[in-house]
Amino acid sequence: MIDGVNRVGLGMTAAVSSPVKPAVAQKQFAAFFKEALNRVNEAQLQADELKEKLVRGGNVQLHDVMIAGQKASIALQLTLEVRNKAIEAYQEMMRMPL
Repeated sequence: MIDGVNRVGLGMTAAVSSPVKPAVAQKQFAAFFKEALNRVNEAQLQADELKEKLVRGGNVQLHDVMIAGQKASIALQLTLEVRNKAIEAYQEMMRMPL
């Protein structure tokens, strides 16, 4: 189940490494986040392409179109929830007294 989410959504993997400088970590996180968003976009585009082929009478099975649509939907929902949690964490930190 988790492996399926990794392939569709963010593709997160756990890795243990030595400490890195904040600037390097920021660049790595930005690259990771950009790649994750690109994967979500690719899933959306693939679902749209399959839907278009089905409508035009192409050689596409209905169940393949439905599966691609659900994968894209779940990936988008996961992305939105991660965004919401990040915003929530930022707002919580801003409310902390110094």
